[in-house]
Amino acid sequence: MIISVASGKGGTGKTTVATNLAVSFGSGCTLLDCDVEEPNAHLFLHPHIDRSETVTTFVPVVDESRCSACRKCADICRFCAITVIGEKVLVFPELCHSCGGCQVVCPENAISDGQRELGVIEWGMGTGVPVIQGRIRVGEAMSPPLIRKVRAAADTEDQIIIDAPPGTSCPVIAAMRGADFILMVTEPTPFGLHDLKLAVGAVQMLGIPCGLVINRADMGDDRVRGYALAERLPILLEIPFDRKIAEAYSCGRMIVEVMPEWKEKFRELLQQIKVEILASSWRRKER
Repeated sequence: MIISVASGKGGTGKTTVATNLAVSFGSGCTLLDCDVEEPNAHLFLHPHIDRSETVTTFVPVVDESRCSACRKCADICRFCAITVIGEKVLVFPELCHSCGGCQVVCPENAISDGQRELGVIEWGMGTGVPVIQGRIRVGEAMSPPLIRKVRAAADTEDQIIIDAPPGTSCPVIAAMRGADFILMVTEPTPFGLHDLKLAVGAVQMLGIPCGLVINRADMGDDRVRGYALAERLPILLEIPFDRKIAEAYSCGRMIVEVMPEWKEKFRELLQQIKVEILASSWRRKER
């Protein structure tokens, strides 16, 4: 089972939910921190990193002695990562999306494999939970390839909880695609509702069942609950605006650590997610 914990905006408590859920799951669960631009699950799980691996991606290298300046490589590149000016071929590695099209269409076989560093993947164990996290290279703009590498590094036999990036852009889709369930974390504010609607739209396009966790649930208004009711989105857990929880968060401690009774609530959340996955599967079969 793969659960991707996502949110339409940053600061809703997505990492709080993901880490507490992973610890409550117990053995056989792996947390993937796919928020590679700013991974922060380690602030709560404190993993001991025992292995790391540099991740690279393809960029074209042109052999000018073989190049005929036919422009086929430039014509196929949608991102203008390779272009021809006169008899000179220019490559802009930062723009390359590593599709390899330029290499395929080159009639002179003048393009060979080069590499650009994307970042690193790190493995560790924290609070009894295996943690795999990605850290993108400073200045690198393309995070989806690194996110896919982080996901591929997990043992497929484990239960996987993904801490996804915030928002609705390509990195989020890379962290959600192929998951069994999307757990959306939101807050009952106008900004929370606005960005929740965008995120739910993206999830619906992927065709993945989802449910909500409302953080700081006793502040704001009831418009998020009304939206959830109208869209038939199950509200699976509500976390109150509690000073004890806020103090724990500010100290890098988890809810289940300072308030052990919450571990059972997160376990119940897991059971509800399993029920929602089964219900979604039955609905698809009925169609």
